Amino acid sequence: MAVDKILKDDASEQKGEHAKMALFVGAISIADLVKTTLGPKGMDKILQSTGRGREVTVTNDGATILKSLHIDNPAAKVLVDISKVQDDEVGDGTTSVVVLAGELLREAEKLLAAKIHPMTVMAGYRMAAECALKALLQKVKDNKENEEKFKSDLTKIAMTTLSSKILSQDKEYFAKLAVDAVMRLKGSTNLEAIQIIKKPGGSLKDSFLDEGFILDKKIGLGQPKRIENAKILVANTAMDTDKVKIYGARVRVDSMAKVAEIEAAEKQKMKEKVDKIIAHGINCFVNRQLIYNFPEELFANAGILAIEHADFDGIERLALVTGGEIASTFDNPESVKLGHCNLIEEIMIGEDKLIKFSGVEMGQACTIVLRGASHHVLDEAERSLHDALCVLSQTVNDSRVLLGGGWPEMVMAKEVDELARVTPGKKSHAIEAFSRALVAIPTTIADNAGVDSAELIAQLRAEHHKEGSNAGIDVISGSVGDMAVLGISESFKVKQAILLSATEAAEMILRVDEIITCAPRRREDRM
Repeated sequence: MAVDKILKDDASEQKGEHAKMALFVGAISIADLVKTTLGPKGMDKILQSTGRGREVTVTNDGATILKSLHIDNPAAKVLVDISKVQDDEVGDGTTSVVVLAGELLREAEKLLAAKIHPMTVMAGYRMAAECALKALLQKVKDNKENEEKFKSDLTKIAMTTLSSKILSQDKEYFAKLAVDAVMRLKGSTNLEAIQIIKKPGGSLKDSFLDEGFILDKKIGLGQPKRIENAKILVANTAMDTDKVKIYGARVRVDSMAKVAEIEAAEKQKMKEKVDKIIAHGINCFVNRQLIYNFPEELFANAGILAIEHADFDGIERLALVTGGEIASTFDNPESVKLGHCNLIEEIMIGEDKLIKFSGVEMGQACTIVLRGASHHVLDEAERSLHDALCVLSQTVNDSRVLLGGGWPEMVMAKEVDELARVTPGKKSHAIEAFSRALVAIPTTIADNAGVDSAELIAQLRAEHHKEGSNAGIDVISGSVGDMAVLGISESFKVKQAILLSATEAAEMILRVDEIITCAPRRREDRM
């Protein structure tokens, strides 16, 4: 007896060829979507939301573009995920990883059409990925011991990362800024200590790095504008007048004098709270919530600087860099850890007044103030700088460096080709395909720069057959150039992450032979 149907009405399944076809098409189209943003001459995308306000984002960052897409295709979602992980893990290479995974699948599609089993393809890919990684490891440079060389390596890496972003015009300036900020971290990868403030106005060149912490708030009326040797209490507590905080409670009185008594009691309660806070021996009070006029006046009389509405991000970071803890009760002054800094003062950036904390406990803290023509420019500049900071902080820990500009891919492709020649059986086809997929990255860089990619890649391949070649694509002159002379460097960690993530994602998609789309459960089924 034949079973008609196992799945419910709204569910559907795709099997065999159909499933594979759907996956390949989805993954390759996602890769093609971000392909044009790759490299120094890559173009940007405008993302417009259909929600209220129709927000517009202009970006070149692969992860940001893919994060904003609403995607139905399961293979496309896998690629979006690897770009997100790449962004969180190393910060850069988010487009490359998707392009490489897309190319691996494009090659796999041809192999499957030639009746080679997916498992064979995967085994070949895995061998090729190992071989490619070994090839890179033989070529890495590590200048950790020589501080000057290492710093110049970092600057080169930052300039390479920034050259494909909006900051490419002033990349020397921003690279120096990013390297200075990361060097202050002394090997920590905690980017919390580097705060980025965006202020519209001026041009990108007016951006600067400031040591210490800048809080985007104004100093209240009648309060000291400058405090030396500050003791800071960072708090998250209600400083509005302590009304009867029981909702729905009513107080009935029989005369106006009683109302005045209640108000006086409220005031007294507030004054007691302020006295408790002052008893901590502080001269600066930063609160996440509102501070009403009355407590503000009390603080001003005591010569304490009170800052209200320092949003959550602000107080979290302030507590971190000044070495304090966020307090919400004030009964035991001895158990509250205060923050310290040498100087608090008001500064002007553009039209706005901000508060600067210098000489903070956590010496590595610093603030990068970005200036620019509009919010869109500033948002994109922040994303670009964040990528550079991530890559640099990872490189400080893992100081191995490679040349850039398509050089690593050509080195890997050459070694993988050699492996394909000595590998017997059908696997060799898959290994060869892997090498073709690697070459797709320099090809795309060349295509985006508007030069003849076929010609350039042929020249590159010939150059790489010479021993110890540093040849890569020089997009500025549109020819093959020496990457060591041009100072184009990349972090080994980024390349390694791209290679491994893309191979694993391609393998995962290749393993699939059926897609089952389930209908959402209906309410009554849940009984």
